[in-house]
Amino acid sequence: MESSLINRNRKRLKRAQRVRRKLRGSAEKPRLTVMKSHRHIAVQLIDDEKGVTLAAANTQMKKFRTKKLTANKEAARLIGTEIAELAKGKQILAVVFDRGFYRYHGVIAELAQAAREAGLQF
Repeated sequence: MESSLINRNRKRLKRAQRVRRKLRGSAEKPRLTVMKSHRHIAVQLIDDEKGVTLAAANTQMKKFRTKKLTANKEAARLIGTEIAELAKGKQILAVVFDRGFYRYHGVIAELAQAAREAGLQF
């Protein structure tokens, strides 16, 4: 049992590294990275050259806590719109989308679509 868990995590890390190998964020075009759990969604804009987070949004923010959001498509739309607004506030118009080891469908695709509709360019 334990070895299958270790194997699964190893495979996840390899998938994430395979995706991130091709992506680099800069101050002009930061990396938009996504973290999804069963209950929450979090996104960050990261400048890889300096190693700093420029902006972040998640379903645990005080703004979203009252809505009782979980990791669903509605929450993904709200978080996508929120990160796009934060990026615009910092004069960031284009990003590199880093989906990590998650497949681009469902909640992840919904988040990306909402960010695009709110003005971010991928």
